[in-house]
Amino acid sequence: MKLWSVAVLAAAALIGIVGASYWSVAAVAAVTGILCVAVGIGWPHLLDVPAKKSQGAVLALAGAAACAAALVAPSTALLTWLPGTAAAGVGAIFLIQLLRGTGQAHRLESTIGNIAGVLLTVMGSGWVAADRLAAADGSPAGVTISAAGILAALAVSLIPLPDRITAPLGVGAGALAGALAGVLQPEAGVHAAAAALMGAAGAAVVMAVRRLILSRDIPTRRGRVALALAPIVALGSVVYFLASLLVP
Repeated sequence: MKLWSVAVLAAAALIGIVGASYWSVAAVAAVTGILCVAVGIGWPHLLDVPAKKSQGAVLALAGAAACAAALVAPSTALLTWLPGTAAAGVGAIFLIQLLRGTGQAHRLESTIGNIAGVLLTVMGSGWVAADRLAAADGSPAGVTISAAGILAALAVSLIPLPDRITAPLGVGAGALAGALAGVLQPEAGVHAAAAALMGAAGAAVVMAVRRLILSRDIPTRRGRVALALAPIVALGSVVYFLASLLVP
């Protein structure tokens, strides 16, 4: 599996979210929802488990519903409906497995893997919640600072060096890029150390996924798309959590 194709797709998805954040929260919800649907449909193909269509539909619907819920949630509890959405998705996965009947192949792998997929897709709603934290001037500082760190790590991940070198280099580059993005947005009032932490957190996830990509071959196109977009989607809730703590 070519690492550059995964990195380019992940970068394009991230740039789409950041660009939408300068347009409107609804645009972020739409872009993120599309990414969640893409990950949901492709996730069963990535796992190579049975009942791909039905379980992929559940994952896609759960992610899209979580993004819509984050868009209309009360401003004091932006992810208040995320647990309920995740629970509904997990319940649907169990129901599908029951309807498949007894003695079916790969039941345990399918159940556990797709439950993880549900949790991953609903975490994408964090991008919507993070954008709703934007300051009065409309500057989505939490989104842009984290995105800078993630993009820096994606660039470092393409360097053909062992993980023991690229992993710390990627995290360091993410921290530096995050701090720089914070300095370039003085109106946000984010301390350089806090911005560096936000950049490093996203970079660490990217460098961890790099090892997974290099360790296996994904034969299907949908599986490759899911693997490329999955870390970007999953980082949504991480970005929201850090932004709510570190962005004034």
